[in-house]
Amino acid sequence: MKKITLLLLLNCIFQFSNAQNTCDTALPLTAAGSYVVTAVDGTQVPAPICADNGGGANKGEWYAYTPTQNYTVTITTNIAANTPKVDTRFHVYTGGCAGLTCYAGDDDSGAGYSSVDTFVVLGGTTYYIAWDNRWTSNGFTFDLIEAPYVEPVPTPITYTNQNVATVNSNYNICVVDMNGDHLDDIVGVSSTNIRVHRQNVGGGFTVLDYTTSAADNMPTWSLAAGDYNKDGYNDLLYGNGSGLTFMKSNSTGTAYTEDSPGQYIFCQRTNFIDINNDGNLDAFSCHDVDPNVYYINNGSGNFTYYQSGVTPGAVNLGVLSSGGNYASLWSDFDNDGDVDMFISKCSGPPCELHRNNGNGTYTDISAAAQINFQPVQSWSSAISDFDNDGDMDIMVGSNGSVGHKFFRNDLDTTNSTEEPFSDITTGSGLDLDTAINRDYIAYDFDNDGFVDIMGSGSKILFNQGNNVFAPVAYSSIGVGAIGDLNNDGFLDILNGSTVRYAVPNGNNWIKLTFQGIQSNSNGIGARVELYGPWGKQIRDVRSGEGFEYMSTLNAHFGIGTATEISQVIIRWPSGVVDTINNPTTNQTLHVVEGSTLSTNSFTSATFSISPVPAKNVITIQANDSISFESAEIFDLNGRKIADSKLDNNSINVQSLATGSYILLLNDSNGKRHTQKFIKE
Repeated sequence: MKKITLLLLLNCIFQFSNAQNTCDTALPLTAAGSYVVTAVDGTQVPAPICADNGGGANKGEWYAYTPTQNYTVTITTNIAANTPKVDTRFHVYTGGCAGLTCYAGDDDSGAGYSSVDTFVVLGGTTYYIAWDNRWTSNGFTFDLIEAPYVEPVPTPITYTNQNVATVNSNYNICVVDMNGDHLDDIVGVSSTNIRVHRQNVGGGFTVLDYTTSAADNMPTWSLAAGDYNKDGYNDLLYGNGSGLTFMKSNSTGTAYTEDSPGQYIFCQRTNFIDINNDGNLDAFSCHDVDPNVYYINNGSGNFTYYQSGVTPGAVNLGVLSSGGNYASLWSDFDNDGDVDMFISKCSGPPCELHRNNGNGTYTDISAAAQINFQPVQSWSSAISDFDNDGDMDIMVGSNGSVGHKFFRNDLDTTNSTEEPFSDITTGSGLDLDTAINRDYIAYDFDNDGFVDIMGSGSKILFNQGNNVFAPVAYSSIGVGAIGDLNNDGFLDILNGSTVRYAVPNGNNWIKLTFQGIQSNSNGIGARVELYGPWGKQIRDVRSGEGFEYMSTLNAHFGIGTATEISQVIIRWPSGVVDTINNPTTNQTLHVVEGSTLSTNSFTSATFSISPVPAKNVITIQANDSISFESAEIFDLNGRKIADSKLDNNSINVQSLATGSYILLLNDSNGKRHTQKFIKE
């Protein structure tokens, strides 16, 4: 009797110790919690393999999870219990053990090659979770997290994918107009070549190659574009772990000159931006291990190097010697007409917000804005007016164990107090998104009038219009360079050599392109406002979004089912304000700086002109103690017509044809002033 009892006991212990070593003996789970895998030493996980990286395993550990109701479930080993992180892989199946069907799974989405996947489960259905020994047979802990199930939103936009075999440069990370026709082109970069897929007016691309001298620094981390020499053609800025390389266009956009300044920069995000607001684009680079750096443009396309807190005269744009600067986004957060800067941080100091004081200096207001939370693990952020209330909000994207953060801008323009942002992460839908990524971008992908977010997990987080985002999954989609690559008013995505063309969904739109006169040529730093039945939408023109990519410099607005736009306002960096009333929807609107200034009023804060209209000579009367040194005349398409000398504050315009023109005056302090005039 004792012998039989002992045999039964040993058999029971053996069965318990192997209770999760096969699918048939999978350990039952019915609730969320932390579960310890002592070792991966059971039956091999069979085909089909649900996670990435193919086979390579011969052992497995099995669990049978049967939820009590519908949930959105996350399974993860990217947790504090696994320190250091463990390289794991798991698979989720439905069906019986004799006929398993892949349902979910993950290999390396978490930090340190740990595993994270989020998926929907149905109450009463059994899901088999199998961990394999592809990377480790050692024990670890995993969390099973249950979140309320949210009914999926209908797919707001679909895509057709086209592989373009000729998009085969080393870095295919840029979509921007390169020939001045305001149509987005594809820009690929290799060491001695720039390949441009120029968008044709009637559709398709023309492939053009421009041979360059070898770039000292390739854009291994980021690329920016902008017309810094003001010749009408965009130049390029490569960001590398060793420094920067400029590729400068010639006056016809048919050749590029390589220039690598030589300073060591562990560069992350690069931008073109007019830091000192003199009408010329400067270059900025996040520095990962030292204070940030920038290059000031002297107006002739030549740059002077500065490092924050190091170079005499440098402004404060991130002075911490510990660095950790990953992605810089330039935007007007306080609606005062000049451009501020936000910096995402990773694994160290908190994020930073630098306010432009309007006098050539910047102030770090991170603490006052209350965006300096710790810990933080973010390589980039998505910045836009997500709630259409007229100011820019901040979504700090997760690239580690610290989740996303969503901050609402609570700007109050009735006082001079620096109001803090509000952390509204909880309930936004971003709190349920546990996937991570280094790149996050914000665009209105479905043209419904609300800006969406793309980041991690092959999905777009669609803005529901109430500071709530709902995920929609797409096969193999990911962050890339964004632009309208077939000129249909919907934004397309470049992923490597694949163009994902958005299929128009019936929503209406308007697209704006820019020609700066007093401001930089691209209008980078301009604030664009759109008014209609929905209220107000805003965009800022930026060179460099997210972490790596360079996307269109055109401003896109979706307006949903609305059929009328009451007004568009462009607030240029120079202070010039252009207003277009009642523009037609579903069109591209090209705006030249100053072209909509009133033709009935020829006075400004700095000067007036007479006679009105002009005949042979116009006379300039300065309103203050300003001394003008030279003048330039442009037509309303932004083309320079003449460089004019001032003769006793008079300009001879006799040779001009009848029409409207823009007069740009350069004063003795290097500032530029704009006014419109009519020649009869």
